Amino acid sequence: MASNSSGGSDRQRVAQQRLRIITGHLQGREDGDSTIIAAECKAGSQTDVSREEGKTVPRRRQEIMKWNGWGYNDTKFLFNKKGQAEFTGKRYRLSGMIIPALKEWFEGTFGASMQHKSPAAPVLNSGAVQPPTLNEAFLEELKSTGIPFSHDAEDRVFRAHGHCLHEIFALREGKVGRVPDMVVWPNCHDDVVKIVELACKHDVCLIPYGGGTSVSSGLECPTEETRCIVSVDTSQMNRILWIDEKNLTAHVEAGIVGQDLERLLNESGYCTGHEPDSMEFSSLGGWVATRASGMKKNIYGNIEDLVVHVKMVTPQGVIEKSCRGPRMSTGPDIHHFIMGSEGTLGVVTEVTMKIRPMPEYQKYGSVVFPNFEQGVACLREVAKQRCAPASIRLMDNEQFKFGHALKPQVSSMFTSFLDGLKTFYITKFKGFDPDRLCVATLLFEGGREKVLQHEKQVYDIAAKFG
Repeated sequence: MASNSSGGSDRQRVAQQRLRIITGHLQGREDGDSTIIAAECKAGSQTDVSREEGKTVPRRRQEIMKWNGWGYNDTKFLFNKKGQAEFTGKRYRLSGMIIPALKEWFEGTFGASMQHKSPAAPVLNSGAVQPPTLNEAFLEELKSTGIPFSHDAEDRVFRAHGHCLHEIFALREGKVGRVPDMVVWPNCHDDVVKIVELACKHDVCLIPYGGGTSVSSGLECPTEETRCIVSVDTSQMNRILWIDEKNLTAHVEAGIVGQDLERLLNESGYCTGHEPDSMEFSSLGGWVATRASGMKKNIYGNIEDLVVHVKMVTPQGVIEKSCRGPRMSTGPDIHHFIMGSEGTLGVVTEVTMKIRPMPEYQKYGSVVFPNFEQGVACLREVAKQRCAPASIRLMDNEQFKFGHALKPQVSSMFTSFLDGLKTFYITKFKGFDPDRLCVATLLFEGGREKVLQHEKQVYDIAAKFG
């Protein structure tokens, strides 16, 4: 009898555990099993201060970031008196290093001369910025909500562009066209609801702004628009609201930038595995709105494979699924209506996404091919055998030469000797033409034993082509 009672108790415990997991899928997290990280959204200066702590990008982005280019103000290439490039700042591996081959590559590739200079406009000429067209009724009601806003020229211009070439070139020349008339900084989902409701009430145009890394001209203001245009900067919506460790999901505010999201998840032993090229500055909401792909999608998938639940505020109300199950067969998937919408349908405010434990082991590598065609053939075979590593990228000859030109000056004779030996092996022993060869970069990650097996499999395939 005691044995039967124990068995029944075990079965009941297992059944309850399964029920909690199912409930977690439906409700988004399991009470008692989730790590609650963020408190409720509250207006006020204390909330604003706490959101700035540990955050990469401040509200006034221009304090640390370029207003007319990519990246940080303190990070750039400068040429010293010897004509050698130096990479300034202290943020990156290359920072503070001399890059001796960059000048020669630049002049040889583009036929340009370093003697011909076309410096960018050093600061924004606020007088060249069109005065804001303010909707006074909207502004008065916005003030009553306590949501921060600005119609400062610098704030407006910073959010009037993405990073298309034509946008950056115009800014470098100091040319400023139609820009938003105001910038608002919602602190949470409820703030966005209030902003959208007021915009609908007073016929105001809204443009969502995440990381500002758009390359689709999605942030440009229509020149013919006469109504008040408001940029909704989601950067203050930067919290992980909860982590469900049983279901391996995290519920996150959409304004958080990629590097902050990964850092916070890493502190709890997790990662998303989603690493688009713009990860340093692009936002989670931007990934959803642009249907982003990451360099490690072979293992983790693209953003559509990671998203479990999305909350988006539209002029017609809030759109979200009624449950957080990983998959439903109840008609068209509303998420695929939201992903790729580029901010035209509403503002993404919160996202529940899949997470994984941080990989035990990572290993980088590369393979050299005699020409681009052989490289393509190798990658096709890797895809055919379904053994692609976390990341595998084929660089053509021009990319290879650019990468080589970015190599910093070596201080060790041994390192210089090894580099020369590699060059001799590739060009003399293997007979590869430096003007035709290409390189595939590799990243393996996972369990150590599995990574080593995977690495051998890929290199065995590559040996047939390189």
